[in-house]
Amino acid sequence: METPRDPLARLLARLDPERLDEDLFAVPAVGSARRLFGGLLAALASVAAMRTVPAGRLHSLHGYFLRAGRPGVPLRLEVVRVRDGLRLSNRRVRVLQLGEAIFELAASFAAGEEGVAHAFEPPAPALPDPEALPDWETVRTAETGEAPRPLDAVEVRVPRPADDRPGAPAPPWRAVWMRPRGPLPEDPVLHTALLVYASDRGLLRTAARLHGSLRSRLPASLDHAVWLHHPPRWDDWILYASEAPIAHAGRAWVGGRMLARDGTRLATIAQEGLLRRPRAR
Repeated sequence: METPRDPLARLLARLDPERLDEDLFAVPAVGSARRLFGGLLAALASVAAMRTVPAGRLHSLHGYFLRAGRPGVPLRLEVVRVRDGLRLSNRRVRVLQLGEAIFELAASFAAGEEGVAHAFEPPAPALPDPEALPDWETVRTAETGEAPRPLDAVEVRVPRPADDRPGAPAPPWRAVWMRPRGPLPEDPVLHTALLVYASDRGLLRTAARLHGSLRSRLPASLDHAVWLHHPPRWDDWILYASEAPIAHAGRAWVGGRMLARDGTRLATIAQEGLLRRPRAR
């Protein structure tokens, strides 16, 4: 099957793994210049888990990055049905390449119910409207002088691109606007999966800001957690705010929140990753 050229269509095609058995899925080899994007692995594992739950909505996931994913090597996804209760269900998913696990996910599903509810949200930062900002891919190319990269399926707009310049220390706090590069199908699984995919974008960049240029050492995510507070429907810009209050022993912790344009919190994210200074020559 020919790979679509449109970045969103290409990602949506990848997020439709072939079902080999009831709890076994396959994904063709994914091309990439470097290692596979962690958000793609988390999104694929989430899709596999969601495809095995007849009722209930994914409300939380916790994943561990075990090995760097290799481009050009097919993936297999194995789902374990841990529990199917009246209101809560649990799944575990292993993503494998060449027989070795590269990512492992624990996912929890809940049936909708009436219950305690509140929203006590810290004030969102005052930022320009996303329509008034340039595409981050264009800004990054101009800032670095590098050749343009292939467009990602999720468009990002940065209110203060000057703070993201290599070598310019800035507080470990960041906020960006995000949206898909086109309308999504009427499938809640894909809306959820794309939000999970995007939740891994830029978190370790937030932690690296305080330390200036770490470009010669590629940051690496160790784990990733997402809590989905409302049924995701991603057809408009969302604000992704993140902060890295602590880093120690080469590991940085980053917390994030995804907000709809009306301020509703859609998701909360946490991640720890390796953040190391360049090796001395």
